[in-house]
Amino acid sequence: MLYELAEFLQRYVSGFNVFSYLTFRSVLGVLTALAFSFAFGPWMIERLYRFKFGQPVRDDGPATHLKKTGTPTMGGVLILCAISVATLLWSDLGNRFVWFALMVTIAFGAVGFADDYIKIKHKNPKGLPARKKYFWLSLAGFGVSTLIFATARAPIETTLIFPFLKDVSITLGIFFIPWAYLVIVGASNAVNLTDGLDGLAIMPTVLVASALAVFAYASGNAVISRYLGIPYIAGVGELAIFCTAIAGAGLGFLWFNAYPAQVFMGDVGALALGAALGVVAVLVRQEIVLAIMGGVFVAETLSVAIQVLYYKYSGGKRIFRMAPLHHHFELKGWPEPKIIVRFWIVTLILVLVGLASLKVR
Repeated sequence: MLYELAEFLQRYVSGFNVFSYLTFRSVLGVLTALAFSFAFGPWMIERLYRFKFGQPVRDDGPATHLKKTGTPTMGGVLILCAISVATLLWSDLGNRFVWFALMVTIAFGAVGFADDYIKIKHKNPKGLPARKKYFWLSLAGFGVSTLIFATARAPIETTLIFPFLKDVSITLGIFFIPWAYLVIVGASNAVNLTDGLDGLAIMPTVLVASALAVFAYASGNAVISRYLGIPYIAGVGELAIFCTAIAGAGLGFLWFNAYPAQVFMGDVGALALGAALGVVAVLVRQEIVLAIMGGVFVAETLSVAIQVLYYKYSGGKRIFRMAPLHHHFELKGWPEPKIIVRFWIVTLILVLVGLASLKVR
């Protein structure tokens, strides 16, 4: 909105030309989301306490988590509001990629909101029945994947790109739809599984989103993309603002979510953020790079899948003491802050590996 206003005003005042620079608006995006989180965070936490929106804790988890019962949840609403406000203020609202990203984030957030509400209302840590939850997530995932495919303006927008390998790609055609669906829904559930300790999921999300902002900017710039050997996708650079808004909102939320947490993001935040990372990776054609940079999310998801399969086919034996993976380390005696920071460090390393793919081809 303010971007359109600045475009109008620059006809009369040359100083408003600065708003035409994507890098400047990206900085404004992160600062706006951060300021929004700081401004409304305490107010929202107070309201969550007042309405007794406390987190029910499963009794089959680590015993140390029982003391977290009653900590306000659904703080992800703050994150989604901050992202939406920053993106709407500073993005080009005529850009289809921006709307795809916002649609996915809000849709998955809505499913997460329903899940959290049921948990709180019925004091049931399981929340929305798995079939209903999967149905609505699938509907949103397939819906936006179909829209992206239907509105693609160049073959590269539906081509699978392999990092570190020059001129190696696969034209997906109609198979782009199930592929994009798997990436979006998979990323959403991966972040949700990781969100089990104070600040564990949000900082990796911030790091990955920041790196995706670089990919979006580079992919949307004809000169830079040609130099780096990555696909040029006209208009996708606007997603850099969406990504920096995620980073700003995430950092602002971390202020309140850092150990010991004053508020949890809940499924409304985790499902939405994971889907947001997934759809950006799909739009900038860097799904494999997302899997590299989000290695912590991948490991958490695989730990659950491996544990379930091994338990089923080994007659009740377990590989991990508990899944997801962070619970395994908890039961090994690692303090919660140590697990959190070490997972952050691993994510930072993986993000740097992902960024290296921009040049190593």
